[in-house]
Amino acid sequence: MTTRSGFCCFVGRPNAGKSTLTNALVGDKIVITSDKPQTTRHAVRGILTRPDAQLILVDTPGLHRPRTLLGERLNDVVRSTLAEVDVVGFCVPADQRIGPGDRYIAEELKQISAPVVAIVTKLDTVAKTKVAEQLIAISQLGEFADIVPVSAAKGEQVDVLADVLIGHLPEGPMLYPQDVITDNDVETRVAELVREAALEGVRDELPHSIAVTIDEIRRRESGLQEVFATIHLERDSQKGIVIGPGGARLKKIGTTARGGIEALLGERVHLALHVAVERDWQRDPKKLDRLGF
Repeated sequence: MTTRSGFCCFVGRPNAGKSTLTNALVGDKIVITSDKPQTTRHAVRGILTRPDAQLILVDTPGLHRPRTLLGERLNDVVRSTLAEVDVVGFCVPADQRIGPGDRYIAEELKQISAPVVAIVTKLDTVAKTKVAEQLIAISQLGEFADIVPVSAAKGEQVDVLADVLIGHLPEGPMLYPQDVITDNDVETRVAELVREAALEGVRDELPHSIAVTIDEIRRRESGLQEVFATIHLERDSQKGIVIGPGGARLKKIGTTARGGIEALLGERVHLALHVAVERDWQRDPKKLDRLGF
């Protein structure tokens, strides 16, 4: 039997549904999701393996006009990824009008050699007439190899999209073992789960300012797994928001994150969170390097 294998990258403005789509295609939560822009900061590989194919999904930050050094580095991640993949999925949400951000990305995509599949996401959030309008609007942005509407949340058309993307992959052997769904290490996934919990319900000015590092993962003599993590912020005023009155908000972050970490590790976990201020880390090259960007 002939097999196909290769890499696919989803691009789209922040909040276009790329991470949710990656999770839906892989069938497991490997990428954190949030309604805050720039949730994704690392190129995460999710791996969809079928008897006839292996589709390796590279989830990137939203391509956008950068305002900080962090923003420039995130865009560099996207561009370097685009140069190396076999097919690109351009995500545009069905529930938002096509805007300058989408046009900016569409123009960038005209420079690449890989086939581009336009994907209308969040199909379940609007009426069918709206979906039809969006399909017409997206077709006017450029020449696309295919256009596919999907709802990752409801699982609608996800299999169809998988077939379309796999159809653009070259013939070749499987690149990863069949039981592997991501090549991200455990520490990175744990840090992302803490950051996802920290992003929930914070004010709009905070999301870009939150970074998480794992200080240590160790096992107690009793057998209990301990995770020590630091939430990095940019200003002292943000510390009070994250910790909350009497530490209530930090406790909620810990409870939420611990649930995800226990599901990931398959065992009980003690999570210890520390909050630190790294002034203007988004604009400081040394601090960005230290925090893994």
